Amino acid sequence: MEKTYSGFVAIIGPTNAGKSTLLNQIMGRKVSIVSHKVQTTRTRLRAVKMVGDRQLIFVDTPGVFKPKRRLDRAMVGAAMDAVGDADAILLIMDATKGITDTIRGLVEKIKDRSNLFVALNKVDAVAKPNLLPIVAELSGMADWRDIFMISALKNDGVVGMLDALAAVMPESPYLFHDADAVDVPDELYLAELTREKVYKYIHQELPYHINVVTEQVDVDADGVLDIYQKIVVQNDAHKKIVIGRGGEQLKQIGTAARHDIQDQWGVNARLHLFVRVEPDWENKAENYTDQGLEFKK
Repeated sequence: MEKTYSGFVAIIGPTNAGKSTLLNQIMGRKVSIVSHKVQTTRTRLRAVKMVGDRQLIFVDTPGVFKPKRRLDRAMVGAAMDAVGDADAILLIMDATKGITDTIRGLVEKIKDRSNLFVALNKVDAVAKPNLLPIVAELSGMADWRDIFMISALKNDGVVGMLDALAAVMPESPYLFHDADAVDVPDELYLAELTREKVYKYIHQELPYHINVVTEQVDVDADGVLDIYQKIVVQNDAHKKIVIGRGGEQLKQIGTAARHDIQDQWGVNARLHLFVRVEPDWENKAENYTDQGLEFKK
């Protein structure tokens, strides 16, 4: 019987370091939302990637930042919890920002773990002579198995990085089917696609105070999906921002989200969006467990 290898890789790093872009590149399709805004990934999303006969189970964690709210604390807690279960840890950092205090704090927390890797992302935007001191300082901070120079957006350096990660996976039966896949409930995935569009089209601080919930998915006789989602906001002023003048903002969000859903799933869909005011949504346990986060009182 042939040996098989399977293990977990925790992707951690500061917000906007490119973790979600990298995971989407690895999987060859969108599995995690990407936004120019920080703190966009809320859930711990598992993606399964086969590299030869070795199975990598990536856990894309929320970005690590200084938490201010209950939701923030749950997101950062989820990121650090993922590290404890991992067979390898991949720290993603933005080469254009160098070694920040957040990076130093993260390295301090993980430096005693085995199978540590770091990916210096966005290296295409930095002159090579300026990368050398970053690599030199990183090398002295922890016992890294490897330091990768990558561009997640351009897919540069990603294949070699995958091979190195696969090489340290433990001998184990496959923990998932031996095919590339994403372990996230359909309802949550659909909600994440819509939340990405809210982030894209609304430029105030509002997005960090919204939630998107898929309430129902029906299929009609022609195989067209009817998707019903609520966009939850904290007050009437936020509701007006999301809806926009004459409903134009909500229509723009809905159209873009529907197109993305159809492209990702290869189906025809109708997306029904409703904006609801729930002032206390960030303090309700079900809004955390639905996203795979721990609700701490």
